[in-house]
Amino acid sequence: MAAWRAWAAWALAGLFFCYAFVQRMAPSVMIPELMREFAVGAAALGTLSAFYFYAYAGLQIPIGMLMDRVGPRRLLAGSAAVAALGSLVMAASPDFAMAGFGRLLVGVGVAFAWVGLLTIVTHHFPANRFALLTGCGQAAAMVGAMLGQAPTGLLVESIGWRHTLGILAGVALAAAGLFWWAIRDRPLARQESAGLIGGLKTVARNRYTWLSALYSLCMATPLLSFAGLWAVPYMKAVYGLDRVTASTGIALIYFGWALGAPSLGWLADRLGTKRPLMLTTSCVALATMTAFLYLPGLPLGLIYALFFVNGLASSTMFMGFACARGHNPIWAVGAAYGIVNTGSTGGAALFQPVIGLVLDSLWTGGIEGGARVYEPAAYGVALLSLPALYAAAVLAAFAMREPPREGSG
Repeated sequence: MAAWRAWAAWALAGLFFCYAFVQRMAPSVMIPELMREFAVGAAALGTLSAFYFYAYAGLQIPIGMLMDRVGPRRLLAGSAAVAALGSLVMAASPDFAMAGFGRLLVGVGVAFAWVGLLTIVTHHFPANRFALLTGCGQAAAMVGAMLGQAPTGLLVESIGWRHTLGILAGVALAAAGLFWWAIRDRPLARQESAGLIGGLKTVARNRYTWLSALYSLCMATPLLSFAGLWAVPYMKAVYGLDRVTASTGIALIYFGWALGAPSLGWLADRLGTKRPLMLTTSCVALATMTAFLYLPGLPLGLIYALFFVNGLASSTMFMGFACARGHNPIWAVGAAYGIVNTGSTGGAALFQPVIGLVLDSLWTGGIEGGARVYEPAAYGVALLSLPALYAAAVLAAFAMREPPREGSG
């Protein structure tokens, strides 16, 4: 593939991953509207949001195996079209079940974005650019997360949640055409391969594949479960902020991640080492999350500073993918990426509705504008799992072995 096509394919895949995060975060600024529209509580809404993650996480291993064999061109073009269809279905949904089906289709569509980007980087760029280019992909995702907060919230207030989803459908349809135009596949040498299932068996037998998945899961899930859904109502309950102001503050987590991913990726490539950065940043993420959730009386400005630092530290979740690449043969890395990404998104599929269930169990009956309101103490109990996840990330980083410098397995 020509150099310009390689860069164009990487940029388009990064933009599609950015779009995936807009979709991932969008329900967090539609909570009152969706609760009123479908007459549901926090547990049901958490499940609706998590339909995206059920599809996304469940498909990662098959997607990785297909990327190893088919390549990203047809897969990314087709998946973007599915994401467009899912947005349209949800936008037109007359009931909760149809909305859930639309959300599921969105998850199916965007499930190809990250592994597609990783495959493009693996196939068309040298190994010593891997952490930087994937870190930039994570930065694009955080731009999407920021767009999915305050800007999407303003759009929802201006034109409604249904029309907002219609606009997102149009964006995905345009992406499908661009993928088909720009990307050319270059399958890896198959004579090295042990076959489709053989590649999966190879990476699944490697303990460092699972440690990589655990690390990415534990670093990504607090962002996806807290900032991705429950942070805005948390800030409204604890600090009395309106939706737009709260989502603007939460955007600092994504801003920190957007700065941290490419800069720490560059540093990892430059140093040729990942484990020390993984250990350090997981400890910082644990400390900041614990502080802003459980230290009483902190001023709002300091809370926002902790948000930023937490995002900066959490951004090293992508190093789980770099470790999976380094510890596995190059012809099977798609399967390895699938396993790691199943963990990093599967955590949100589990914890978003679980947090909602805990909130519902502690609900005291408060209603505002037709939607349930939860007390600050309820959030304190429901969010206890998030520092525990960061603690598990510290343990996973401690157990990880430094991958080979060239990352070819």
